[in-house]
Amino acid sequence: MIRVGITGVGVISAIGKTAPEFWDSVRQGQSGIRPIRSADCSSMRFRNGGEIPEYNPNEYFDERQVQFLDRFAQYAVIAAREAIKDSGVELTPEVRAETAVITGACVGGQSATEEGFYNLYKRGKSRVNPLTIPLTMANAGASHISMEFGLMGAGFTLSTACSSAAHAIGLAYWQVRSGGAPLAVTGGSEAPFTFGLLKAWEAMRVVSPTTCRPFCRDRDGMSLGEGAAMMVLEPLESARARGAKVYAEIVGFGMSSDASHITHPSADGPAVSMQRALRDAGVRPEQVNYINAHGTATEVNDPMEARAIRQAFGPHTDRIAVSSTKSMHGHALGAAAAMESAATVMGMYHGMLPPTANFTELDPACDLDVVANLARKAEAEYALSNSFAFGGLNATLAFRRV
Repeated sequence: MIRVGITGVGVISAIGKTAPEFWDSVRQGQSGIRPIRSADCSSMRFRNGGEIPEYNPNEYFDERQVQFLDRFAQYAVIAAREAIKDSGVELTPEVRAETAVITGACVGGQSATEEGFYNLYKRGKSRVNPLTIPLTMANAGASHISMEFGLMGAGFTLSTACSSAAHAIGLAYWQVRSGGAPLAVTGGSEAPFTFGLLKAWEAMRVVSPTTCRPFCRDRDGMSLGEGAAMMVLEPLESARARGAKVYAEIVGFGMSSDASHITHPSADGPAVSMQRALRDAGVRPEQVNYINAHGTATEVNDPMEARAIRQAFGPHTDRIAVSSTKSMHGHALGAAAAMESAATVMGMYHGMLPPTANFTELDPACDLDVVANLARKAEAEYALSNSFAFGGLNATLAFRRV
């Protein structure tokens, strides 16, 4: 099988509009969870989220392009541009013809959806924007990346709630590993800050009125986030041959279903997902040094994930550093796993473990070695990134330091 390296990373998020800015904030444990400005939250139980500050689409796209791109698709293209440039790969006609674009998105074009419904039901208009369908479709990010760069290989979007980007990256990895594509652009994007969607999340009573504090005794819920992260995957041998920078090698992918409950997670499914990722990678549990946890800071998720990690790793759990970067960029739903993977591999490249920001006091029910508030200097040989979605859909990615 072909070994697969990550040679390009692009990010736009609440803690950085580029990958270097993103990593600098991660390293310092700087949280981007702040008052939401793009939607009216005055009547809501929560008012904070991981919103990209002072985002202006006209800095990235001309007026005509903006008409065809909902905010979540804009983020996807912006992150892909940076990742491809960062990789330094030459997109020859032969490479373009076979390059895959595989992305994740959970809710798609919410801004266009909400505008259409508002015009119909509130303003009483009889017609909506004729571009509403191409704006709202969840695959718009992948399609626009493909069109901008002329990439004609496999192109599709996965929507598995909060595991969307992890499934996308895993399948892109398998595509390159099998020789099905010489290159893959993969990740996820999301833009959930619309009034209607925020009210829907409010109704679930899982969003924090303060901030995201994973694994803490005083945690009071998740914080939503927006943005995108994309990565370029290519055969490790060819990357080294052209002298490319390699952030890390992706070595395994595992997935599972809880087959249990639509919103209440089970420890069994996540444990199996981690075990399958290790099996796919040919890695023993005791070789893993770090886990970027799903870590939502909800009452139910964090103790469940701690139990799942212990179920998968046994006594070795006490020697694994764990953190949740959602505490900084927020829970970006379909883009979350992409941001967390970016933080993980950039940390491996720089010899540092990303922290959990806003950390106060460990919940005894989350008995893990949590990296608190500042990055920890350590060279992790192997790392995992966990994603567990509503509907019980789990995905785990495994990385190796190069």
